[in-house]
Amino acid sequence: MSGGRLILALNGGSSSVKYALFRGEDELARGAANHLSDDRSATLEAIAQRLSAAGHPSPEAIGHRIVHGGPRRRVPALFDRQLRADLDAAVPFAPLHLPGELQLIDAAAARYQAVPQFVCFDTGFHRDMPEVAQRFALPEPLYAQGIRRYGFHGLSYQYVVAQLGAEKLGRAVIAHLGSGSSLVAVHGGRSLDTTMAFTPTAGLVMSTRTGDLDPGVLLYLLQQGYDAKTLERLINHESGLLALSQRTGDIKELVERAPRDARAALAIEIFCRSIVKGVGALVAVLGGLDSLVFTGGVGAHSKEIRDRVVSQLGYLGRGYIVHALETDEERVIARAGQQLLGDG
Repeated sequence: MSGGRLILALNGGSSSVKYALFRGEDELARGAANHLSDDRSATLEAIAQRLSAAGHPSPEAIGHRIVHGGPRRRVPALFDRQLRADLDAAVPFAPLHLPGELQLIDAAAARYQAVPQFVCFDTGFHRDMPEVAQRFALPEPLYAQGIRRYGFHGLSYQYVVAQLGAEKLGRAVIAHLGSGSSLVAVHGGRSLDTTMAFTPTAGLVMSTRTGDLDPGVLLYLLQQGYDAKTLERLINHESGLLALSQRTGDIKELVERAPRDARAALAIEIFCRSIVKGVGALVAVLGGLDSLVFTGGVGAHSKEIRDRVVSQLGYLGRGYIVHALETDEERVIARAGQQLLGDG
């Protein structure tokens, strides 16, 4: 067994928390706990009880995935008062995610008093994107306020690059496909452009999110009486594959239903088309393609979706290699903690 501190990596989502316990590179436990209420302390307590029942000692450090750190925070950091203040200030950038993530940090602090905590940002992998990729065509004062392309799924992309190696990947497009989906153009292990933007709503069609949408649609709906809360619910929870199929946003179920359900078939066709268009755009940014990597729950496990996408990319020739790789965001969190705490 490798040495190092016992690190509990927590990956909080809207409905559950994925967790994994590591000592060095050795994975000792892994699982997920559903939120039974809005109280994240109950979720954290359920995880703690599972680990204790399995005979694991209390963690010596706890790491968290944070979706968005705003314009000030993008690199892994130990949790302290200043970081908390910065994350509180960043809540308007990710109002759907950050409050719950901060609750989980508070719950961990209460349950494991004096145990150091640290955070890793999903935007971090994209922090060095060229300015030409970060900027929107908006007035300068808005850019100064932090309105720019941040990109997400960074921990997943970081894992893929570490596993396959920047040199082997070459000019690569990585597709993280799941309930939330995005693409990134990578060269030299660096993010050059990505489909998600200021929020995780942009880019590809997703399970319940619109993906890219003409801003004029939102202006029109505002004129029709929609308010910000109603629009948020529409674009994040009532759209995407769910809206297209009128049944579900679950891609696996839609693939199974597609042969006998025209709406399911259309939803899958639109989903794959958005991926193909996104890949084409990022290949243009890269100036060619050496690797196409599928990851995420759908990308790694749905051969049907991979085959549909690749079949529509025939114009690229077959000079690129296709990979399917299961991601491990929790391991990336643990590795960051080892570095921060001087164990790696």
